[in-house]
Amino acid sequence: MKIHSIRFRNLNSLAGEWEIDLQDPSFTSAGIFAITGQTGSGKTTILDAVCLALYGQTPRLEKISAGSNEIMTRHTGECSAEVTFSSMQGLFRCTWRQKRARGRPDGKLQPPEHEIVDACTNCVLESRIRDVAGRVREVTGMDFHQFTRSVLLAQGSFSAFLDAKPDERAPILEQITGTAIYSTISVKVHERTA
Repeated sequence: MKIHSIRFRNLNSLAGEWEIDLQDPSFTSAGIFAITGQTGSGKTTILDAVCLALYGQTPRLEKISAGSNEIMTRHTGECSAEVTFSSMQGLFRCTWRQKRARGRPDGKLQPPEHEIVDACTNCVLESRIRDVAGRVREVTGMDFHQFTRSVLLAQGSFSAFLDAKPDERAPILEQITGTAIYSTISVKVHERTA
């Protein structure tokens, strides 16, 4: 899985609309980059936006519903997160959004909306909120738990990943690095020699 862009609006302390184009040469030329900044500057909000767009939840807040939304910036009437990404299955765009009634900061929370789209054809693949994360799992090979433990490694979780049992870590690392084929080859060689 490769994330191409992240867009979000009114999440946590970052009011307004924000976009990060990870295809920009300033990100791609070095091959690696870091998200840095002072406490409260929005580093974790970027990671929250990725999780919201893909899975409709974050490591810090779990699921967000029509009854509760602690991630929407205060005094705003809507929030959203969008991620464009590619996998071996193709190019996709996931969008999550939630509004308040009439778009007013004091309006009643409306149910969140979530969808995954084929980014090449703009064809909606899934828009039922309970099914989008399943479709994301199909195209990335990772559910929310695997994504947060291996790709995100949210604050304080790195040691938990390192301390995980090898049989829990190995499949995740194979999925991330694309080396699962070597396990398959190993099994076939063992079967043939047996």
